[in-house]
Amino acid sequence: MGVEPENTLRSFVAAQQAGLDVIELDLHLSKDGALVVMHDTDVDRTTDGTGPIADKTLAELRALDAGRGERVPVFEEVLDAVRSPLQAEIKDVQAARALAEVMLKRDLVSRVEVSSFHDEAVAEIARLVPGVRTALIGSRYGTDVVDRAVDAGASTVCLNIRRLTMEVVELARKADLRIIGWVVNTQDHLRLVRALQLDGATTDYPEIKRTGRFTA
Repeated sequence: MGVEPENTLRSFVAAQQAGLDVIELDLHLSKDGALVVMHDTDVDRTTDGTGPIADKTLAELRALDAGRGERVPVFEEVLDAVRSPLQAEIKDVQAARALAEVMLKRDLVSRVEVSSFHDEAVAEIARLVPGVRTALIGSRYGTDVVDRAVDAGASTVCLNIRRLTMEVVELARKADLRIIGWVVNTQDHLRLVRALQLDGATTDYPEIKRTGRFTA
């Protein structure tokens, strides 16, 4: 997020304190199968380490500085640190299976929505966790994103605001899909969200809560 080191406990607590409706986070699997919270596939950009997450054990990841002395958190730490609803983005089917185990164990269906760029990951979490809310994310997409979301069993599409068109919005509405725009960090994008009557938006800046309802 824009005011604290991203995907750290500090950032999630700040988002909760700002009153954001939903907190978004990203999940990867460590070498030893732990669900760790980080956006990129490697640690280079957001920590003082280098290399792919998948090549490091949880202990090795926890030894890194993720910004301002923060450690790379595991998913269950975030669950315990904040009480806000969460949107957990998964990167592949393996992460879907690991997340499903935690969701079933902790009865998280009502609290955690699961999103992914990957249709098969969305379909897999829906298969493993009955009743889970899912979202298909689109960055470079066309009108086919609506059919893909329906086929994967998603109830929401999270779409790059820079590519969003009225045609896609209308098709999504006809398919009874919720629409979330990302990333909405400017007033121009906020006006577009309102003009298109989207269901919400993802932002890096919690203070934008003053003018709309957003995830962080």
